[in-house]
Amino acid sequence: MTRLRRRVVVPSLVMIAALGLGACTGNQPGTEPDRAEHERAAHRLAEVLASGETESLWTDVDLTIPLTNLADLPRRVIAIEIGEPRTLADDGPRAADVVLEWAWDLDEDGAEDWTYTTQAQVTEDQDGNWQAAYDEAALAEGLGMGGELRLTRPEPERGDIRDGGGVPIVTGRPVYRVGIDKTALPDDVEDEEIHAAAVALAEVVGLDDPVGYAERVMAAGPRAFVEIITVRQESDEVPLAELESIPGAVALPDELPLAPTASWARPLLGRAGEATAEIIEASEGAVGPGDVVGLSGLQHTYDAHLRGTPGLVVTFSHGDESEVLYEEETTDGGDLQLTLATAMQTAAEHALETQEAPAGLVAIRPSTGEVLAVANGPGTEGQNLAMLATLAPGSTFKMVTALALLRAGFAADDVVSCTQVATVSGRTIRNYPGYPSAYVGDITLTEALAQSCNSALINARDQLTPQQLADAAASLGLGQALRVDWPAYTGTVPTEMTDTELAASLIGQGDILASPLAMAVVAATIQAGEVVTPRLVLEPDDLADGGAAAGDAPAQPLSAEEAQTLAAFMRAVVEEGTATLLADVPGEPVHAKTGSAEAGEGEDYRVDSWMIAYQGDLAVAALVQGGGHGAGAAGSVVESFLEDVNR
Repeated sequence: MTRLRRRVVVPSLVMIAALGLGACTGNQPGTEPDRAEHERAAHRLAEVLASGETESLWTDVDLTIPLTNLADLPRRVIAIEIGEPRTLADDGPRAADVVLEWAWDLDEDGAEDWTYTTQAQVTEDQDGNWQAAYDEAALAEGLGMGGELRLTRPEPERGDIRDGGGVPIVTGRPVYRVGIDKTALPDDVEDEEIHAAAVALAEVVGLDDPVGYAERVMAAGPRAFVEIITVRQESDEVPLAELESIPGAVALPDELPLAPTASWARPLLGRAGEATAEIIEASEGAVGPGDVVGLSGLQHTYDAHLRGTPGLVVTFSHGDESEVLYEEETTDGGDLQLTLATAMQTAAEHALETQEAPAGLVAIRPSTGEVLAVANGPGTEGQNLAMLATLAPGSTFKMVTALALLRAGFAADDVVSCTQVATVSGRTIRNYPGYPSAYVGDITLTEALAQSCNSALINARDQLTPQQLADAAASLGLGQALRVDWPAYTGTVPTEMTDTELAASLIGQGDILASPLAMAVVAATIQAGEVVTPRLVLEPDDLADGGAAAGDAPAQPLSAEEAQTLAAFMRAVVEEGTATLLADVPGEPVHAKTGSAEAGEGEDYRVDSWMIAYQGDLAVAALVQGGGHGAGAAGSVVESFLEDVNR
């Protein structure tokens, strides 16, 4: 039975009085020639113990035996008291007592943590030379009898990431750490057998480079556990039963901060795991080997808040007895509360799960700006397309063009010319394939927007300037600067364009760029009647998105009348235009705008599918890269999402 005694050592020099010391020279000014020989020996002893380069004083001294994992840590050692030489016994050599002050930087952050004093002695040999014999007792209290010191870093509890209701969404969940445990191998195992076992495990896991993993196993120490993968305990990703036939293969139960499922908001939330060597080096002592840190997404962005601070415990052990010499308690990490709504995020994930092409969806609550869902389909391969895409938004941008036309004097019932094609500086721009012939010719502005006629808006370009278009975009929240730590792209609308560029911009092409987040803000702003600033982080207060908008207010704020007219345009899209598939969605009336955007050239040419919509106090934007013309791809995503949240 190990007997554990806990004691925190604090700096104390009370013991010095009992040493019968004379001169106090350790902190006295003076150059090396001013020191007596015994003083030089004392200071040399301190220098060697501080540097760990013992070979200059002693042969065959290994400080890693008594100091274990403290041996290479930064430390300061100085001789703070040096006694006058005295004769040992009647005819013995002369000796001088020394008090050494030790100050350890246990977490390697540049600040001293553990300070204490020890006693040492320097002696004079027959030739009159002063030196210090190696004595473990000079290293720390209790050493010298075969004991050892060891530093441990108790891990703090990592904070949870919570949804808008305060319910944990990223929290500790059970996992298995799968790998080769060399301590589980037979004593007489051959290297060839270990290599073969590692290759077999890599093949079971499905690793692309089994030999590479085997080489890592062979290079590890004789008692190492070499992890190959971490899986959720409820997952069937790895056939754990097959591990039983592989020597040394184990699945160690553990816990990691994880979201409800492996894909749930993964590109946004990111993941946490064991710190890499690069992270440890860059942390300046804040992170040590084995610490769990955020590796990507919000887990990485807010890692310092979520991670907490490990404890520091120095233990002296001898035999089966153990004593704590120094201890700093852990500081648990703080929780991070987001605005995400778990049910809506789940609905968004479900709406995208069958999309093989890169796809993203963002949902916002217009009344507050709270981001309720950020989902990315499996085709994004871990990229946060929903928040960071920089793509042409196509005809969803026509709501911006519509606002610019309203401000230029157009009314909803004014007639515009929807021609088969529009020609600008020799460039021909057509309507989308399958555009209804019934709406070619003179139609109202409402009909042009409902049917998404490209030529009608391009033919009206003489009434607009690039600056007017950019001002209208700002009035709808596009391009607003955000004072937040999380990744977000809110769009770009140039203020200088050629005639051809302006024509392309009016239908959301050219240099107009946006993300689903940016276009969800447009839909939310139309619903709210004022610019909506997206919010994602609610708590703690020092990280919250309060006052997240960094730029000036729009030069011309959206008026109530303008918002009502834009809302009527979007409702017409659902009632009689390109988004009639949303007409039967249960709940309040849906307002929407479809969009198609051409991208790439030659073999890389594609048509991206977009849709923005709002229903009650919920705005949404979806993008499916390569989804094609019309409401099909993005429209089905929005339809699925809205139907789910209305169940």
